[in-house]
Amino acid sequence: MSQFGLLHQKRFYPLFWTQFLGAFNDNFLKNALVILFTFRATSVFGLPATQMVPLASGIFILPYFLFSATSGQIADKYEKSQIIRLIKFIEILIMGLATLGFLTEHFEFLLIVLFLMGLHSTFFGPLKYSILPQHLRASELVGGNALVEAGTFLAILIGTIAGGVLVLRPGGPLTVSIALIAVAIAGWQMSRKIPSAMAVDPSIKIQWNPIPPTLQIFKFVKKTRSVFLSILGISWFWFFGASVLSLFPPYCKEVLHSDESVVTLLLATFSIGIGLGSLLCEKLSRKRLELGLVPLGSIGISIFTADLFLVGTPSFAAHGISNYLTFFREREGLHILLDLVLLSIFSGFFIVPLYTMMQERSELTHRSRIIAGNNILNALFMVTSAIFTLLMMRAGLSIPQMFLVLAALNAVVAAYIYTVLPEFLLRFLVWILANIMYRLRVTGDQKLPHEGAAVLVCNHVSFIDWMIIAAGISRPVRFIMDHHFAKGFIARSLLKRAKVILIAPLNENPAILRQAFVQTAAELRAGEIICIFPEGKITWDGKMNPFKSGIEKILSETPVDVYPLALKGLWGSLFSRHGGRAVFKRPRRFWSRVELVVGDKIAPSDASAALLQERVSGLLANSAKTS
Repeated sequence: MSQFGLLHQKRFYPLFWTQFLGAFNDNFLKNALVILFTFRATSVFGLPATQMVPLASGIFILPYFLFSATSGQIADKYEKSQIIRLIKFIEILIMGLATLGFLTEHFEFLLIVLFLMGLHSTFFGPLKYSILPQHLRASELVGGNALVEAGTFLAILIGTIAGGVLVLRPGGPLTVSIALIAVAIAGWQMSRKIPSAMAVDPSIKIQWNPIPPTLQIFKFVKKTRSVFLSILGISWFWFFGASVLSLFPPYCKEVLHSDESVVTLLLATFSIGIGLGSLLCEKLSRKRLELGLVPLGSIGISIFTADLFLVGTPSFAAHGISNYLTFFREREGLHILLDLVLLSIFSGFFIVPLYTMMQERSELTHRSRIIAGNNILNALFMVTSAIFTLLMMRAGLSIPQMFLVLAALNAVVAAYIYTVLPEFLLRFLVWILANIMYRLRVTGDQKLPHEGAAVLVCNHVSFIDWMIIAAGISRPVRFIMDHHFAKGFIARSLLKRAKVILIAPLNENPAILRQAFVQTAAELRAGEIICIFPEGKITWDGKMNPFKSGIEKILSETPVDVYPLALKGLWGSLFSRHGGRAVFKRPRRFWSRVELVVGDKIAPSDASAALLQERVSGLLANSAKTS
């Protein structure tokens, strides 16, 4: 089933539309207020109208700092669907207060309403992301997150535009009020269809003082490094995104010399592009968490943000004020739009795997609190982005120069994350091999266990067999490989980061051999998947070598199920020994088809070297007949 099929599943579509309508109302209300303050209010709380825009944004974000810890506790303590319904009912009451404020044009009261709506979103956020792993299968989580992100950005776009367009029209405040209440009611009705999701830790004692639970949340966040770094990456994205979006109005006015219609065009392009990139993630990752897309996303973000600097001041800007129609007719205008489309698509590649990793690798009992911690950091980074943007402006940087600074900062932040967690770069390299150098097709991967220990055995065709297998299997795999592969600094560093277990023949290095068996047993006891190439060496002629008995010793010490694998299509590639030494020869093929076939499991008591060789040979023969 494709990710769009989830929109017909009761375990997903009510949540999707509930969050879509909520995101719409957030931005519909916020932008309507901002426009109303700008054009109708002379002073609020003694502040001029020009200062009300950042104040309104700050008031909306403030509850994330004050109540995210409490919201995370509640989401982990109680059954989630009931809490969502209560929150959405409260949204109706908040919109009733907003109606009162709009009709009386009591601006101070409307700021209180904006704070309450921010409070509503603070409590809904941890529920939205923590309920997804409870309702979706592992193979659906990437697609579900992609739809949620795409829907969120589309709702933000529509709500922002609608709020600005409607509020200043004749009868605009009444129209906005009716729409806010209608959308809130629709969201509540949709929330009533959300299936129940059990409480994960009913023993939690709610602490209303936000400081102790906030400190506890950050202990949970930092406990698992990959979760912490995914949250850091997500927060950086919100810093980057908030900075870029805040630059659109001055960019259009000062650089492009265009009217507000071009601001709307750029905002729409950015939002739709992120949605498109998010939806593409499922296809590019084959319905699983693919961390290799994160470096790909960060590279694209930096390249196309930097290109906005290289465009400079377009020549058409000297012709006078332009609108979106004239903008479309200019070559440089299309160049800017293309940069923005690609920048936002790569942003989708960056953000969806990070959200998925945060959900998958967070412990179930405090997943909501970890997501609440993510919300706190997101809010902090967005506030910091506003300060940073203001400092760049005061430093006298032009808007294109600011784009260049953001591109460089993005590269630095990405490099830091990938240095401390090399899994991202390793997965990127694996993804490139499997999807650009080759076209990998995986058959039978549903046979592999979603959790628990197992041993994989495979034929050995090339020097990149382990990377192709790693790309084709959703779970992390620990590979057993000959110690000669680790010669040289680059190879040794790469294999170490991939947690490869090095092995040697008894007559070459008995110490390495003993350590390999000890490490293999430890990994299996920890519930990991081990992959071994029982031939012990790469084929010289394309035919399988006899399987050695080391696999039998592994299973005698740690009995687990065994799954035969067959790799087809790599013989004759640059990394095989066909036609000469691997790598040191002219490539003959590019983007050729490679196939990985997974066979039926074999009980450890039956898994002799001879039987395993027979099963792998059978998979190769069958795949040859069907290909």
